[in-house]
Amino acid sequence: MRLEVFHHLFAAAAEEMGAALMRAAFSPNIKERRDFSCALFDGAGRMISQAAHIPVHLGSAPLSVAAAIEHLDLGRGDTAVLNDPYAGGTHLPDVTLVTPVFLGDGDAPDFHVANRAHHADVGGPVPGSMAPAADVHGEGLRIPPVKLVRAGELDRDVLALLLANMRVPREREADLLAQRSANRMAERRLAELADEHGRAELVARGAQLMDWTADLLGAALRELPAREATFEDALEGPDGDVGIRVRLQRRGARLVADFTDSDDQVAGPVNGPRAVLLSAVFYVLRTLLPAGTPTNDGLLRRVDVRSRPGSVVHATYPAAVAAGNVETSQRIVDVLLGALARLAPDRAPAASAGTMSNLSFGSAGPRGQGADGAWAYYETLAGGAGASARGPGAHALHTHMTNTRNTPIEAFESQLPVRVLSATVRRGSGGAGARPGGDGVEKRLLFLEPARASWVADRQRRGPWGLAGGGAGEPGGATHVSGGAARELSGSASFTLAAGDELRVRTPGGGGHGRARGPRTRRGPA
Repeated sequence: MRLEVFHHLFAAAAEEMGAALMRAAFSPNIKERRDFSCALFDGAGRMISQAAHIPVHLGSAPLSVAAAIEHLDLGRGDTAVLNDPYAGGTHLPDVTLVTPVFLGDGDAPDFHVANRAHHADVGGPVPGSMAPAADVHGEGLRIPPVKLVRAGELDRDVLALLLANMRVPREREADLLAQRSANRMAERRLAELADEHGRAELVARGAQLMDWTADLLGAALRELPAREATFEDALEGPDGDVGIRVRLQRRGARLVADFTDSDDQVAGPVNGPRAVLLSAVFYVLRTLLPAGTPTNDGLLRRVDVRSRPGSVVHATYPAAVAAGNVETSQRIVDVLLGALARLAPDRAPAASAGTMSNLSFGSAGPRGQGADGAWAYYETLAGGAGASARGPGAHALHTHMTNTRNTPIEAFESQLPVRVLSATVRRGSGGAGARPGGDGVEKRLLFLEPARASWVADRQRRGPWGLAGGGAGEPGGATHVSGGAARELSGSASFTLAAGDELRVRTPGGGGHGRARGPRTRRGPA
């Protein structure tokens, strides 16, 4: 089938973008953890193909591409840069580059290519740009759609403005240029495909792929019962729980996902822009389809996503959003899967870790990576996957909206004044059940220099719920040990570490599935 050939040609180009970005980047977060995503879009900005990268990036990236197209006149050789959460972005560390691709002599682009990478720092009061803040202005540098490259020439003034507001500017510059090179590689690949197959067929096949995906999803949705299912869960805010609620209903070959009853946005970092909401819905819909299905704009053609501006899942200016991308996205997935379990019990797993367990730290110490002595680092930590009717949950895995890797200890210790005392699976942290949940991880770090750190995580008070009588997973947590005294951290903390201090982190286990024989276990929603 010729269309299947083009599916793989487009996907291979997106994967090649990612390989180029990984090889050229300088920061461990990009070159080791691979916290980036790449995708191809048509001339109108609709996503036609993506690499197997980060779900929270890819489902939201179309809104960034749309914002770049709307706000800028992108011509040949131009590239836009943006991270604005109110213009298609997710949170400030996720910086997106968008490049139009012209294959003929026309004035309008035939395609767009884009990549999004999480930068280890984009300013703000705490290294890593992930510390709790009251509004978006306390989270770092906010970048509206602007041209970073004009007619093939890097705009040094724009670049200087960005770097002046970021820690470790040399590393930030190298990562931005790596992002630019990834887009240029994709431009060349699309030009080669057009030379081989013709521009007209390349454009037409992109449109057909989106139609194909929409048809496959429509068929999958018709297998769900035509009734409403509701589900709710909550984020553990510092001033109490923040509820997320969904009403899910199939109507013919379409799905309505109504989040309007979710709580209002709060004075803290857990607010999620609408782009994050769409990315979570996008991800869950993709799980309904068989492996090998093209992942593109066709997924969202069959769903009506309803949200209320000013709510925690549709944040409006000037809400803080740092944790919306990493934590709220996970909870949205949880409520969608919880509702789906009530429509099709065999299709949905118990809750996974439900948090990305975000740890960031850095300093302006003497050893640093930058010319000014600054160093900064960011990572997310794996947790346990939820079990399902098909089997137990996996251990120590980045689940759902994150798909990164762990930074190898050798790379970690060679670039940072921090030692890894231990990194192990947290045995027994998964929920009990006929099919137990996966276990989380434990990690102990020793700081050789003073540092400023932030810990942003959820599921610290209540573990991920089980299904069908399965037990909940163990909640996570973090402990700061200084001078022999141990202090438990909240799930939204910013703090100072002295040389010799230790940081111990624990991530949640996944929920179990099915009632286990033996002693009664903690239960999640049925």
